[in-house]
Amino acid sequence: MFTVSQTSRAWFIDRTRQAREERLVQKERERAAVEIQAYVRSFLCRRQLHRDIRREIDEFLKGDDSGSNKGSALCIFKTTRKLLFLFRIKEDNERFEKLCRCILSSMDAENEPKVWYVSLALSKDLTLLWIKQIKSILWYCCEFLEQLKPEILQDSKLITLYLTMLVTFTDTSTWKILRGKGESLRLAMNHICANIMGHLNQCGFYSVLRVLLTRGLARSRPCLSKGTLTAAFSLALRPVIAAQFSDNLIRPFLIHIMSVPALVTHLSTVTPERLTVLESHDMLRKFIIFLRDEDRCHDICENLEGCHTLCLMGNILQLGSLSPQVLEEETDGFVSLLTQMLCYCQKYVSQKKSNLTHWHPVLGWFSQSVDYGLNESMYLITKQLQFLWGVPLIRTFFSDILSKKLLEHQEPAPAQPASPQNVLPVKSLLKRAFQKSASVRNILRPVGGKRVDSAEVQKVCDICVLYQTSLTTLTQIRLQILTGLTYLDDLLPKLWAFICELGPHGGLKLFLECLNNDTEESKQLLAMLMLFCDCSRHLITILDDIEVYEEQISFKLEELVTISSFLNSFVFKMIWDGIVENAKGETLELFQSVHGWLMVLYERDCRRRFAPEDHWLRKDLKPSVLFQELDKDRKRAQLILQYIPHVIPHKNRVLLFRNMVTKEKEKLGLVETSSASPHVTHITIRRSRMLEDGYEQLRQLSQHAMKGVIRVKFVNDLGVDEAGIDQDGVFKEFLEEMIKRVFDPALNLFKTTSGDERLYPSPTSYIHENYLQLFEFVGKMLGKAVYELVCHELIPGGKTIPVTNENKISYIHLMAHFRMHTQIKNQTAALISGFRSIIKPEWIRMFSTPELQRLISGDNAEIDLDDLKKHTVYYGGFHGSHRVIIWLWDILASDFTPEERAMFLKFVTSCSRPPLLGFAYLKPPFSIRCVEVSDDQKPLPRKPGPSAAQRGRGAPEVQGAAPTEKLHVPCCSLPSEPSLADPVLCIHIGALVREKSSLIPRSSSSSSCTDCYPEQ
Repeated sequence: MFTVSQTSRAWFIDRTRQAREERLVQKERERAAVEIQAYVRSFLCRRQLHRDIRREIDEFLKGDDSGSNKGSALCIFKTTRKLLFLFRIKEDNERFEKLCRCILSSMDAENEPKVWYVSLALSKDLTLLWIKQIKSILWYCCEFLEQLKPEILQDSKLITLYLTMLVTFTDTSTWKILRGKGESLRLAMNHICANIMGHLNQCGFYSVLRVLLTRGLARSRPCLSKGTLTAAFSLALRPVIAAQFSDNLIRPFLIHIMSVPALVTHLSTVTPERLTVLESHDMLRKFIIFLRDEDRCHDICENLEGCHTLCLMGNILQLGSLSPQVLEEETDGFVSLLTQMLCYCQKYVSQKKSNLTHWHPVLGWFSQSVDYGLNESMYLITKQLQFLWGVPLIRTFFSDILSKKLLEHQEPAPAQPASPQNVLPVKSLLKRAFQKSASVRNILRPVGGKRVDSAEVQKVCDICVLYQTSLTTLTQIRLQILTGLTYLDDLLPKLWAFICELGPHGGLKLFLECLNNDTEESKQLLAMLMLFCDCSRHLITILDDIEVYEEQISFKLEELVTISSFLNSFVFKMIWDGIVENAKGETLELFQSVHGWLMVLYERDCRRRFAPEDHWLRKDLKPSVLFQELDKDRKRAQLILQYIPHVIPHKNRVLLFRNMVTKEKEKLGLVETSSASPHVTHITIRRSRMLEDGYEQLRQLSQHAMKGVIRVKFVNDLGVDEAGIDQDGVFKEFLEEMIKRVFDPALNLFKTTSGDERLYPSPTSYIHENYLQLFEFVGKMLGKAVYELVCHELIPGGKTIPVTNENKISYIHLMAHFRMHTQIKNQTAALISGFRSIIKPEWIRMFSTPELQRLISGDNAEIDLDDLKKHTVYYGGFHGSHRVIIWLWDILASDFTPEERAMFLKFVTSCSRPPLLGFAYLKPPFSIRCVEVSDDQKPLPRKPGPSAAQRGRGAPEVQGAAPTEKLHVPCCSLPSEPSLADPVLCIHIGALVREKSSLIPRSSSSSSCTDCYPEQ
């Protein structure tokens, strides 16, 4: 417990402390109150002062506006000083506008030196103050310019006012004080203007002009008047000219002014005299000299980024088109700077969309930020870029190549019609390919002779690198570039002749050596080859047959033969030497370019031949060696089949395809062995509803079951099962007949083209409820037919863009793409999906389009009876020299038309087309059997039917027949009752050969095949 004295003491101390704290708080409050009062009094005083000053300024400006009193320069100076003392942009913008008008008005006064605002610069006491004041005024003008929008009428007037202020006080040419006796002061005044201009540049004058020009010009139609644009561009040029084109000012001029979208285009249309100023000062040459330095160019590009780098490039290109003389003298530097700019943009071009990419209408997917404000002017920027592949610039760049002449001018070859079998091997054409004069052959052949390190070769290589870089960078206008490069008919042939002259030996060896060298020289040579391939491929793709084969535009057919031979060898070496296996980057692009051009030539030759027989084969590649490599899973062998299967003979490829199918059947257990039998799927098909029944019973089958054995039982129109045992023959008949019905245009799943009547998916096939499933089913049936080696007869955002003369070609291409791709894309995809469910894509990559059609449809050639006779098997006493057999072949050869022979083949094999590679590959082989019966046996009640359906029926042998008599055998429709199986023809001899025998036609609506039977 505390004592009383201790408690009182503590209480006293505590109370004293509290009192002290209260006094401190009170003092703090009093001090704060004094400060607040002082601040408020100061604020009120300042506000009152500002009001008074603004009132004085308003009174001065009001009097000046009314014209009642014209203030002296000193009054303007003092008023301006007051306004700048308290200037706030939002509050004083109107006063500043009036003050600027007052200053400009004073400068226009006649013979009144005291009124001229600039006269204060001559006063010793006020010179420095005046310079400081005018710097502030002009920078405030710049700040206002940065905020104004030129598309607004009121803002447009203010822009004109502030630009006039800047134009007036950054140049002495309009100062009246310097006229007459004042001319001696011009030098000093010019120094003052230069000082003012330097101050503005340090504050960011070029950035202000860039914003103003971009707002006014980054659109399809400029909203800057002629006077405004002239003033702005004149202001931009003044610092550069004043500094005598120093690098320190050329750099910001390029970054901020020359990167304005389509600036040169607008200058040429609105104020062309400004471009004359550029030409008079040789600005293009100075730009080229500055930018050809790699470090400077990279610095400019880094500051601009990709979008505005394109704008700068477009403006420089258009300037170059206006100064061809400068380009001829500075070609190397011009090519260098353009290549560097494109390479910078190329680093950020992406092939696909991602979270880090943005869409650019010229560059495609771009990994840098995209200024979408430039979209409206992108059309003009693209037109500027088109100068790069315009004819004048191409003639300038490739002048060394274009100035050379080929040794001999050849007249176009006479017109040659295309043969129906897609072949043009007319003897005269091949003669032209190989009986040319030695002078022409020397150009077409890789002769060599030019040093690759010579200045001429280096120049051409640099130009080719430029255009190849533009193709890989400007991805969305790639076709425009290719079209421009192929416009001159003689460029590509002369470039090919130039390529053939490179190196000590020229041709293939030089470029194969470049593949193994990682030097800059090798990369440039390969870029030249890539450019040649890309351009040539584009040209041949868009030329029609008349232009290629008859008019022979750009390339002679003999040149195409030589080029294709070079490309074929080059691609083969790249694959066989293992270069392609791990190729990436530039090597992969090279392969794609060369291979693409090669395949275009090969497909042209497949459609209509220009190369000699066996031109595409590689004599040094034996099929047996390739097959061994495939068995060992060697990558290069697989790549050969994937990319250039045509180097292998067609027969070997078909055998390889059949071998692949056989191996898969064995792997899936679809081949009958001694220990197991494959699963069999049985279906019943009504002939009157063949498509419907086939679709319903087969569409649900698994992929494995579809590849397996399918047996068909036909039901005729009377509902009776047709006689016969299906040993693949009936199923083959079912496939052929059903596919024929599917392709009937009346069903509206497919339509035919006019003229050649080729089939394509009908865009209105959606009228069928399940049309996509039907297309998939058709694909499966085609795949099954190829799988079973059966051949069939296949031939019986843009709504806002107006179509103009400039884009009508693109419209036609887009419309064709829509009609033949987009509109039938789903149907085509379903058809392909069904086909690939049976046939693996890698199996058919080894065939060209015509070869694949032959694989599906069979040969268009007539039936080779000698080949059929050679591979026929005889049973029951028949042999090739038997008189009945001789009569049979004589009837087929002499009395049957080609169509009737096809129907005969359909009757005995179920297929109206001969097997690919001949009857040696017919499985099972065609057989003729004789079954003898005695003379006292009764004639058979049925006439001969097809194949195994009649196997086991007897037939009396004829004892005699006049050798001079012919058997007249008209073909008829196949009877409805028999079914097809193995291709065995059982001849009813007693009925087939009689004195003056004849065959009576029978008709049946169940099939389009034919049967031949004698009268009973």
